[in-house]
Amino acid sequence: MPILVNDNMGSSFDEFKKRTSSFLKEKIVKTVRLKLTDVTPAEILTEEATNGNPRPPDARGMAIISQAAFEVDDYWRIVEILHKRLVQFDRKNWRVTYKALIVLEHLLTHGPQRVVEEFQSDRGVIKEMKDFQYVDQKGFNWGARVGNLSERVQNLLEDGEYLREERARARKLTRGIQGFGSLQRPFSSTDVGGFEGCSSSSPYGRCNSQYSEMTGFDSRKYALMESNMVMDGNEECRHSIEDHPFCEIGRPTNKMSLLPSPSA
Repeated sequence: MPILVNDNMGSSFDEFKKRTSSFLKEKIVKTVRLKLTDVTPAEILTEEATNGNPRPPDARGMAIISQAAFEVDDYWRIVEILHKRLVQFDRKNWRVTYKALIVLEHLLTHGPQRVVEEFQSDRGVIKEMKDFQYVDQKGFNWGARVGNLSERVQNLLEDGEYLREERARARKLTRGIQGFGSLQRPFSSTDVGGFEGCSSSSPYGRCNSQYSEMTGFDSRKYALMESNMVMDGNEECRHSIEDHPFCEIGRPTNKMSLLPSPSA
């Protein structure tokens, strides 16, 4: 007796195989890059957060990126990627630049204060994005979304008082999350790679698992960094990190930290 195969079922299975194959290839490439090159996990996270994929940057991934930016070497790697993404802006390649703008907005409110000086040279392209117009097939007005974010980032770059207020608001929100989190299980290094399918309160969309599948990701390092800088209950320490000016000029050849030393 012949077995009937539903065409839709067959095409769905083929699509599943393609996605699985693509996922495995990406995972192998990441592993090789981490093992054989000087690329850092934060650098790969930044590349993925600002790629052409329709999915928005992951909220946890952006948090890791902003904390990694306090390390001087990672800082230069991160901002270099964002500079390149921003100058790529055009009407056909808008998504890459838009996602870079999302990460930049997060860095301005959560990362080193040096970021605001670093991206003054990109104000022209950011202003240009304000006039972008695009409505997708489902009727969603991406032009308005891009324009609103462009205006916000521009204000953060140009208005020092507004920037201070937004950074203070971000600190307050972080403390609120900490207070809620204290009622939950403790933060652990496995959390960096185990949040598939979680929902996010981010205005940019639902988080996804693209950051959690990085084989070889140095989760202990960044979990410890996030734990020290975000989850620490020491108010004075947290303020000094947020207000660190980061005045280094030029790309260093050795690794340095932007965090205040214990003797400072």
